[in-house]
Amino acid sequence: MDLSIRVSRIVAAVFILLIQVVSGSFLFNVTHKFAGKEKQLSELKSHDSFRHARMLANVDLPLGGDSRADSIGLYFTKIKLGSPPKDYYVQVDTGSDILWVNCAPCPKCPVKTDLGIPLSLYDSKASSSSKKVGCEDDFCSNIMQMESCGAKKPCSYHVVYGDGSTSDGDFIRDNITLEQVTGNLRTAPLSQEVVFGCGKNQSGQLGQTDSAVDGIMGFGQSNTSVISQLAAGGSVKRIFSHCLDNINGGGIFAVGEVESPVVKTTPLVPNQIHYNVVLKGLDVDGEPVDLPPSLTSTGGNGGTIIDSGTTLAYLPQNLYNSLIDKITAKQPVKLHMVQETFACFSFTSNTDKAFPVVNFHFEDSLKMTVYPHDYLFSLREDMYCFGWQSGGMTTEDGSDVILLGDLVLSNKLVVYDLENEVIGWADHNCSSSIKVKDGSGAAYALGADNLTAGSSVINGTLVTLLSILFWVFHYFTS
Repeated sequence: MDLSIRVSRIVAAVFILLIQVVSGSFLFNVTHKFAGKEKQLSELKSHDSFRHARMLANVDLPLGGDSRADSIGLYFTKIKLGSPPKDYYVQVDTGSDILWVNCAPCPKCPVKTDLGIPLSLYDSKASSSSKKVGCEDDFCSNIMQMESCGAKKPCSYHVVYGDGSTSDGDFIRDNITLEQVTGNLRTAPLSQEVVFGCGKNQSGQLGQTDSAVDGIMGFGQSNTSVISQLAAGGSVKRIFSHCLDNINGGGIFAVGEVESPVVKTTPLVPNQIHYNVVLKGLDVDGEPVDLPPSLTSTGGNGGTIIDSGTTLAYLPQNLYNSLIDKITAKQPVKLHMVQETFACFSFTSNTDKAFPVVNFHFEDSLKMTVYPHDYLFSLREDMYCFGWQSGGMTTEDGSDVILLGDLVLSNKLVVYDLENEVIGWADHNCSSSIKVKDGSGAAYALGADNLTAGSSVINGTLVTLLSILFWVFHYFTS
């Protein structure tokens, strides 16, 4: 599988995500949506703003019994759909619950993009394995109120996002073809039937030419998500993990049970749309930081969301102020605002030696240690900015919300175990390897630097997975 990404003034970043399933591995080539393009700091924050508007929006069609929202996503990958299989580029998102692609005919779907990829419309008539999904289908009964869906009518969806973007169309059943690892560095195509949305009309940010792709592939908790459908078909367990290296580049995205490193876990808050966990404490080098009560209670809808689709780390205003005060008390610096968003300062010494670590403490004694190289990024050689952001985010009941994105999730293996309703992480060298069990219980090492894609053989190097720190440095240096 060859990748060709244009290089402009800045080195383009190419990602490969390895997905290990119960009976083998699936390989995706994933690219950062901003690769090869100069972006302003405001656009980094703008991405998260669009995502959060969607995350917290109500939708008029519940999926899997819960409200859901898609995001524009930071990454996109190429998958194959239909018979014969054809390529489609879709955003990868742990916060959404369905796979959908733009379908023909679609007069309002995007026809071009600034990402340097071709856009395609899925055509059910051109696929010999496609099947319509009607209101009587079990899949449809899981996502729709049946009184709104009559006999012999198509199973439809219509999603309205908080930023005004919409996606609507009908569901269809067809094959998804993935590259499954059948042995050490060997692969073969594996097809499984899944249900996905056939979008006929996308509006708003979803259709913008600077970031348009063919659709979105969700890895959310709902039974309508890709991972849940693959699990129902016996191909995978509902366990996946990612490991992003923001120092050397490189990374892994794996589906399957991780044997090593050993990962401690904390319970997921039940009946939530996103991956919510309960925060019990926060400290800066051992000195406690006071938390809003709603963050430490399971009674509200607040708490902490682990979200790989968010770039930065967002805290309630008072907590943000307290955290910055604690950090700068231990390492005094003169802060100034860049683009009215980022707290920055001049510094010429080693930040890891000079600045304190920040520890988040979660239920069941799970700790997340965030090191200075995780929460600081360099604008230039002598200037750094905090990745912490004042989110000002609350739920409808007024509860505070923390969102922890890629900046603080880097350099950790993060495991989402939906089988046991827990999430966990462990500090890890994400340029090395992990071990994942297959269906027989055998464990195979999966490295961040030992795989490339051939036709049916995997025998090369996993191309660099761009980290947030590396990306911010290169794309925002003037």
